[in-house]
Amino acid sequence: MIGFGPHLMVDGYEGSFEALASIEAVTNFLDTLPSQIGMTKIMPPYVFKYDGGEKPEDWGISGFVIIAESHISIHTFPEKGYFSIDIFSCKDFDIQAAIEIIKSFFGTEKLEIQTTSRGTEFPRDIGLATTITSSQRNRLI
Repeated sequence: MIGFGPHLMVDGYEGSFEALASIEAVTNFLDTLPSQIGMTKIMPPYVFKYDGGEKPEDWGISGFVIIAESHISIHTFPEKGYFSIDIFSCKDFDIQAAIEIIKSFFGTEKLEIQTTSRGTEFPRDIGLATTITSSQRNRLI
């Protein structure tokens, strides 16, 4: 098998102000999501509030959790009802289940969803990668 893994990117609109504005809620989301989608959390979530800088309406909560399989991140903009979430994993996971959890947690059906495969040439199985490489070299000779 070649390829590193799936990357789910979710942009949410009209999310719950209470969930988007709460350090505790975002921490809870990042703390529980990994096990809900079959991932292994290897550190507690790191979550903080951003004051918006020059644009006070852009304040929000950002957070990150490292999982054995890679990471999950979130950025919220409560005043705009917006959030972005990235789930990147070196193993397959139930993307639809993750989307349903996100919808329920943030109280919205209005999502933009993108998925991509990362590291399409990453050799997950060194033996297989060696076999493929050798066969390709033999074809060139």
